[in-house]
Formats: sequence, C-alpha cells, structure tokens
Amino acid sequence: MAWVCVSEEYDVLNISKSIFEAVAKENTNFSNLNLLHVALKEKLSKKRFLLVLDDVWNEDHSKWELLQSPLLVGAPGSKVIVTTRSTKVALVMDSEVSYGLDVLSSEDALPLFAQHAVGEKNFDKHPTLKSLGEGMVQKCGRLPLALKALGRVLKGNRNDDEWEKLLKSEIWDIDDGSEILPALRLSYYHLPPHLKQLFAYCSLFPKDCVFHKNALVLMWMGEGFLSQSKSMESLGNRYFEELQSRSFFQLSTNDKLTYTMHDLINDLATSVAGEFFCRLDAEMDVSDTNETFEKFRHFSRTGLPFVSYRKLHELTRATRLRTFFTVSPFSLDNVHVELLHKLHFLRVLKLTGSITEVPQSVGSLKHLRYLSFSNTLITCLPEEVSDLYNLQSLFVHNCPRLSSLPGSFAKLITLRHLGLSDTPNLNKMPLGIAGLSSLQTLSKVMIEEGNGFKISDLKGLSDLQGRLSIMGQEKVINPMHAKDANLHQKKGLDVLEMDWGNESNDSRNEIIEYEVLQELRPHPKLKILKILFYKGTRFPGWVSNPSFDQLTELTLCGSRSTHIPTLGHLQSLKKLVVERMNEVKTVGFEFLAPTNSFLGITFPSLEVLTFKGMQGWQRWSIDSGDDGGTRRSFPHLHEICISNCPELAQVSIGLIPSLQVLYIEECSQEVLKGMVGVSASLVTLKMLDVKGLTHLHLEDLIHLGAVEELYIVRCVELRYLWERESEACNNL
Repeated sequence: MAWVCVSEEYDVLNISKSIFEAVAKENTNFSNLNLLHVALKEKLSKKRFLLVLDDVWNEDHSKWELLQSPLLVGAPGSKVIVTTRSTKVALVMDSEVSYGLDVLSSEDALPLFAQHAVGEKNFDKHPTLKSLGEGMVQKCGRLPLALKALGRVLKGNRNDDEWEKLLKSEIWDIDDGSEILPALRLSYYHLPPHLKQLFAYCSLFPKDCVFHKNALVLMWMGEGFLSQSKSMESLGNRYFEELQSRSFFQLSTNDKLTYTMHDLINDLATSVAGEFFCRLDAEMDVSDTNETFEKFRHFSRTGLPFVSYRKLHELTRATRLRTFFTVSPFSLDNVHVELLHKLHFLRVLKLTGSITEVPQSVGSLKHLRYLSFSNTLITCLPEEVSDLYNLQSLFVHNCPRLSSLPGSFAKLITLRHLGLSDTPNLNKMPLGIAGLSSLQTLSKVMIEEGNGFKISDLKGLSDLQGRLSIMGQEKVINPMHAKDANLHQKKGLDVLEMDWGNESNDSRNEIIEYEVLQELRPHPKLKILKILFYKGTRFPGWVSNPSFDQLTELTLCGSRSTHIPTLGHLQSLKKLVVERMNEVKTVGFEFLAPTNSFLGITFPSLEVLTFKGMQGWQRWSIDSGDDGGTRRSFPHLHEICISNCPELAQVSIGLIPSLQVLYIEECSQEVLKGMVGVSASLVTLKMLDVKGLTHLHLEDLIHLGAVEELYIVRCVELRYLWERESEACNNL
C-alpha cells in the first residue's frame, strides 16, 4: 500500500517520485519522467497494490492519463483510491465508483463537540450548556475539524455567558469571500499573542507539507520568538503541543514523528500571516512595489516550474529578510548565490536538493541562528561557517558526500544543536568540538586516534539530548577514557548507538572491549540501545539490568559473545533484535531469567522478536523444568522473525498465544515445523527460502486455522501445499 498527498499543485514528476518512494521504500533522484515511469513499472509489474492519492484537485484529464500510465501494469485487483473535494475531479479520473462524504449527523456531531469542550461524551453533567452546544454544532456546519477546534477553545470554560457570547459572535456572519470557516477564525482569535505569532510563521509551509516538530521549534528559536533562556527548546515544545492540542497541527499519516496542517488550517495561517510573510507560488505578484518587497521578513520556496526563477530574482529587493528556506529540492544557481549575498539579516536559512557546494558568502550572514544543508550533495562546509558566532542550530543530515567540517568549529560557542546523521563519508570530528558545552544535539561522533576526538571528550557535553551514535569504538583502548565520558549522567539521551566497526582486526582485545563497554553504562532512562560489532565474549551486567525500565528497543549485532544476555526482566522492552552473533549455539531458559531464579512474567512488554544472520545457532529451547518457560513469558509478543539461521535445527519454546505474525527466511523446515505450533492465532505466515520444505504437513495445518495471509517465496523444493484437499485450511 502507498499513500501520497497530491494537493493543489499537480506536478506529475513529483507525484510519480512520491509514488515510487512509497512503493520502493527508497529515495529517487530521477529528473526524467520517462525513466522514472520505467522504474516504477518494474516495481509494480504483475503485483497487486493499493495506492491512495489524497487531496487531488487536478481537472486536466491529460495529466491524469500521464500519471496513471505506469500504474496499469499491476496485477488484477490493484486499486487506486482518490480523495478530493471536487466532483469534477471524479469525472476527470473516470472513477468506477464514487462515495460522497456527508457532514456528521447531529447525533454524532454533538458528542464529538462535547468530548473536546467538556471532556465528556454528552452534556448530561452540564445541562445549561447543552442548548448552547447544539447551537455551536450548527454554526460549525457539523464539520469535525471545526467542532474539534472550537471545542478546544472552550475546553475548561463552564461559564454560560462566555459560551453564549461566542455563539452570538459577529464572526459567524462575516463574509470576506474566503473559504475559511468562522469556527477556525474563532479558534485563532482566542490564541494568546505568542501562539498567534508562532502559528502565523507556519504559513510558510505549503499545503500537505510534512514537518518535524523539533525542526520547527528550533526555527522559532532562531527567529527569537522564544524567550532567551537555557530551556528555550522546552518552552518551544510546550507551545507546539498547545497548538497541536487545539487542532492547528496533526500527526502525519505517513510517519508518527512528523506533522502536517489540514488544508483549511493552512489557509487560515496564510490569511492571518500578513504582509511580512511570503510563500513563493504561482500567485506571487512580482509587480509589487519595492516598498512591498522591503516589508517581507519571512520567505519560503517550493518546487515550481522555471517561471518561479524570475520571481525569485525579484526577491533581491527584499533585503530585510530574516527567513529563507526551501521545501522542495532545487539546484543552487547564480540567482540564489546573488540573493544570499544580499540578505545580511537572515536568521534562518534552510536549503535542500541538488546543491553541491556551499557558497562562501554564507559566512557573511552574521545574524544566522539556524542553518541547514540537510538532504544535499555538498562535500564540505567552508571555513567561513565558523564565523557565524550567533549560530544555534546546524544540520547536515543525509548528506552522503559530506566528508569534512570546518576546522575552526570551536568558535561556534553558541551552538546548541549539530545534526550529522546519515553522513557515511564523514569520519573526522572538527577540533574543539568538545568545548562546545552548550551542545544539546550531537547525533554522531567518530572516535579517532592520535590528536583526534576521544571518547573522553564527551565528558563536558552534559546537556546532550535525543540521539547519539558513537562510531569507531574499537579505537578506545583505555577503559578509564570510556568512564570519563560520563554516559551514565547524560539523562537527556533517548537513543544510544555504540559501534565498534565491522572490520576484522587482530589487534582488537576482547577483554579491553568488555571493560570499555562496562564503563559506558548509559543513564537508566534510555529508550533505545544498539550495540554493534562488539567483540567481547560476554556482555556486562548493566545490559540486562531491570533498572533500565524505559528501554523499549534493544539491538545486539555482530558480537562474539557465546550467549545472549538475560533480558527477560527489561519491563518496557517492546522490540528485540539479535543479529550476526555467530558464536551463539543455544538459546535457552537463561535468555528469560537467571537459572533457578524465575520470578514473575518475563518479557512482559515484548512485541517484536528478531533473530537474523545467526550462522552458528543450532538450538532454541526454553524449558524451566516445571511448567514450560513460555507459560509466563511473552504475553504480548506479536511478531517473530527468524532469518538466515541455516544451522538452527531444534525449536522447542512452548506456546505463545499472542503471536500473530511469523516470518521464516533461509532456515530449515525444522524451524518452520517447530514454530507453526506455538500459536493458534497466527494471522500472517511468511516463508522464504525454507530448505527441505516439500509440502505442508497435516500437523502443521491444524495450527493455521486463523491464517489470513500466507506468503511462500523461493521455496524451490515445494511440490504441493498439502497431500489431500481436505487438509487445507478454510481461511487461507
């Protein structure tokens, strides 16, 4: 399934790119529509798919024909669902069936409004407000967005007079020619002044734009919208959450970590933003006077045809700009370089796309607080960046060619956030970074030899938060240096990745690596931990310590340890990945709890368990010696994946009634036989490259009565599914 937001700008190339990325789960750099459609056809050919095109406005039939051409190669049963607010669109797209979505009935609308206004399903506890609430529902046209927004304006207010005043407000009768709902205007007017400013700033985002909460908060901070203090980020987060609670922001449908604005909310932001905000689009009037351009303070640019470059050139008249950021990828040409050279008052600069070089003129932007070149093709940041002494946030995420940072990084004494994730060619830290004591975000560090970055340099960075990846830990040869890193005191870290590197090196000492890992114990409030290519033969006790009561994800990859740690008492663990631990031969009861000390339920929260690339693993047997090791284990385990474990021949783990998804790949049929009987609740069974599987046996089939999806791929020895038709499962 793929879900793509289309919105008003119907660009076939960009929409096709979005479809390809959703289907292929990878980014694309196609600039030629024909080549892109050829690649998309290869991905969809003879496959059944469901594609949702959300919020379509295009009424040009030829554009629809062009977009749909690569979609016609799918297998029978493939469907395309289109959502639109235009009946003409349905006619243009030759839809087989259309479904009109009516407004809510009064019976459904009133409880929704009550839920957001008084926190109840009805007005039984507030009878004097009921008739006023019914009036509000009718004023809102029984539209869910309006009901929720207005309800949250009244939340906590039980004053009858205030409700009646709002119901009789003149705003309901204003006709300004726009399509903005009066209820949404009311919700904006009732915002405190500081939230109005922050919301108006969001007018720079085009419709259906997806944005990250942290990035927006840091842009607010860079603009000076948040009061100057050590906790500006916390203040910004509170403001964001308040706007979200009032329905101005909503979670993106594609990603739980990103947000968007409803189209009508976006229209509201644009209408209240005023003359200081400008979004480069088809409606931008370049004939405005110099006085108009001189008023612009905040500017954003989206991907548009080349006609926009003429408009962009006119922006050189807006010399007082404080904000310049791009939403869609573009190439940095002479117009942009010339423009940047003149924008001396910029505080926020965000560029993305096929940029290969950062202009040196960026060093003259002395007022910059926020600078991002994420998702570009730059190879380095020029030394001039070190002259930006007011810089608070610097991001170069997903820059695959980036190999160096400025050498004078220590001059950036106000820097609070440095984002370096997904920069595979960056293997050296700038000198002096350990002295930037205000740093809160440092997504990656690389341990070096000689005079380079040492793990002990983390000692002074006590305010680190969010994610930290420590690369090159095989270079740490002194456990005391690891201790000096003071990871146990960095309570703001949520995600920690420790990487010893996957290169074979005879000089690596398993005892030293054990002692180093022992000293790198993080703060117990950590949520996600990844230990990669650690060559010690055992794990220190802290890895399985129950004091890590907020740890939800754990990955152990590439260790030489002969045993998996006892992890059953990690109370919040939801996802466990054990990968490429080739020295492990047996996984037994000690995986759940220490021998002879079985206490309570083990793995009480685990939902996903993955074993992958375990080349030496032979036996998985959980038996406590009394009532079976799994009887009080894995109460919420939903999915098990066993992949590329060729030596695994014995599986005896008892029943796991909660298990619904089973994935077996590159294993023997003994693994399949041992696993299909652990749950009668299996809904999805995937078998890929199962060795020795000739058919499904009767004793296997009796456990598959609940299966709804069965995938059999590359099982080359399979001759038939079952010996007799009567053995088949009716639900398959």
